[in-house]
Amino acid sequence: MKNPIKSILKKVLVVLIVALALLQLYRPAKNISTEVSVNAIGQHYNVPEPVDKLLRTSCYDCHSNNTVYPWYSNVQPVALWLDDHIRDGKKHLNFDEFNTYSAERKQKKFKEIAEEIEEGEMPMTSYTLIHQNAKLSAADKKLLVDWTKEMMKK
Repeated sequence: MKNPIKSILKKVLVVLIVALALLQLYRPAKNISTEVSVNAIGQHYNVPEPVDKLLRTSCYDCHSNNTVYPWYSNVQPVALWLDDHIRDGKKHLNFDEFNTYSAERKQKKFKEIAEEIEEGEMPMTSYTLIHQNAKLSAADKKLLVDWTKEMMKK
């Protein structure tokens, strides 16, 4: 006699495999820009090379107009998750559009950058688990926080 539960599980598994295969056909647009924006933070603020390097390594994938995509970004549903994550990150802070912000918003963003770094909220653990080079040392954190506080004075 045929096991009905086994039969249902096989059908569910087939449906899931087909759905996952079809999902591979959808490709969100990549967040890649080859030009430096005239509104980029470095075009209007002094961003020392060590600070710039840390920002690019630990922040820019989600907070700029240029993401460096890993190989797994071509696999769904990971690509959708990354796309949503990048869109959300850019909505909160985009270093390539920083000079479009009002003076008050710039001040608030500098303050938030310092707070997020000091509290260990940024870069996100989900990001640094895969991107080990994006982890910030105590010295890195101090450098970034000191720089943001200096920018807030200007």
